[in-house]
Formats: sequence, structure tokens, C-alpha cells
Amino acid sequence: MPRDERHLRWHPPAVTSEDRARCLRQRGGVVWLTGLSGSGKSTLARALERRLVESGHAAYVLDGDNLRHGLNADLGFSPAERGENIRRAGEVAALMADAGLIVITAFISPYRADRERARRCAGQSPFLEVHLDVPLSTCEARDPKGLYRKARAGELADFTGVSAPYEPPTAAELVIDTGAVPVNVAVETLLAALKQRGVL
Repeated sequence: MPRDERHLRWHPPAVTSEDRARCLRQRGGVVWLTGLSGSGKSTLARALERRLVESGHAAYVLDGDNLRHGLNADLGFSPAERGENIRRAGEVAALMADAGLIVITAFISPYRADRERARRCAGQSPFLEVHLDVPLSTCEARDPKGLYRKARAGELADFTGVSAPYEPPTAAELVIDTGAVPVNVAVETLLAALKQRGVL
């Protein structure tokens, strides 16, 4: 059913981002991890989340697989559905960041246009695009879910890096190769970037 804009009105908030920042002693923001399957997005996201929470910060991971169990359970993996997957994730991340949380997303998010839309959606909240630039051979050797094996055998269609494209960022705030950089070092790099941007 088409949306009728005449019946929609934006309601200005009674609480500002500055109010929330004072309350939470942090500024909301989005850390957008992107990279091939097996590049370490979920592992790094969870490690960063744990470190932030242990340090007294409010943080939350939006994991691509987890969202496909609920919010995005109705979506497949065609280019259009991948775009809608990231559109929804970007909207949720923006809302959570506006609420003052540090949101860490773990999505392949293969298309530049979709990632840029997520950045725009974040508005005034700091947005860090982090490219986990791991060689395909390393990701395929890891293959934690056996997906590359299935894709090579023709059992999976539209698999990023094998039968579907991945468009690497051209101006990511950070580029990390988790095949060469230990997780704890990558977490420190992300924490430093969050501090530099006034999130922590």
C-alpha cells in the first residue's frame, strides 16, 4: 500500500543528542564493518563490543546473520534484496546511534551505494566505515560456515567474492587486514578512532 505523505508529520525530539551524551558519558556513533565473508567482521565486532561494555560504554552489535533471523527474515540475496537488507540495517543503526549507543555493524554490504546510504542515514552521528581488507584466499581458507565450498560447487548463487561482486570502499576511515593484524590490536585501532572522533 503506497504511503500517503499527507498523514505523516515529523515530531521533533524533546531530548537532544547532547542530553543523551551527558547522560551516557559518550556520543552515539556507528562503526560499519564491511568485508568478504570470513574476513572477521563478527569476531571483531564482538571483541570491540565486549571491550566497550567492560569500559563502561553502551554498545551493541548489529550482525547481518542475526538480523536475517528476524527483521530481515523476508529477504533473499538478490542485489535488490541485499540493498534492502542494508537499508534497514542503516536505519536501525542510525536510530540506535541517535539514542546514544555505539553501534557496531557486521555486514558484507558489498555495494558502495548501499554503504553510502547508511552513512547519510546516520546524519550527525559519527560514522566510521571500516574495510576488513582480507585476501579472498584467506577468507576462503577460513570458510567458517562452509559457504565458499558450497559456492565453488555451484550450490550457492550470488555469493559475494565468487559469483557476486564486492565493491571495496574508496575512502574508508580505516582499513584493517585481520589476516595480518591480531584481533586485540584491531580493537585498539578502533578505540583510538572512536576517541579521535569524540565518541568516547
